[in-house]
Amino acid sequence: ELPKKKIEYLMFLSGTDHPVRTSEIATHFGVDPSTVTKTVESLAESGLVDHEPYRGVVLTGRGRSYTSFLIRRHRLLGLVFSRYGLSEGEADRQARDIGGYVAKDTIDKICASLGHPSVGIGGTIPHDYCCCCPGGGTCPETREGE
Repeated sequence: ELPKKKIEYLMFLSGTDHPVRTSEIATHFGVDPSTVTKTVESLAESGLVDHEPYRGVVLTGRGRSYTSFLIRRHRLLGLVFSRYGLSEGEADRQARDIGGYVAKDTIDKICASLGHPSVGIGGTIPHDYCCCCPGGGTCPETREGE
């Protein structure tokens, strides 16, 4: 699991459809541009982003897959917490706090036990290479536009 700040950067990038300049990321998070550059370089070394200095940062295919899993995990955990009486805000905070400790195979089992829900706290639950696909194939909902 990546450190929280790197996850926040990836989630920020996942909400864009264009290359994002490091200065935009720095402004958004209220940090020094040099801090962003170091973090982005580390994410690039991990294969999660492509970074062209002076042009911007974009998620790679691997980065998009990883952020999709992060969203899926967060929304499923939030859904579980909300079903046990937590408000949407409480469920969201708890999912954010413990998400990094919950493995993919556990998330797949939670998803299956909930009947593969399509909506959770915060929006649509993406189903990619996941528990709802016989033989480990790609789910029909996400096959297009990958």
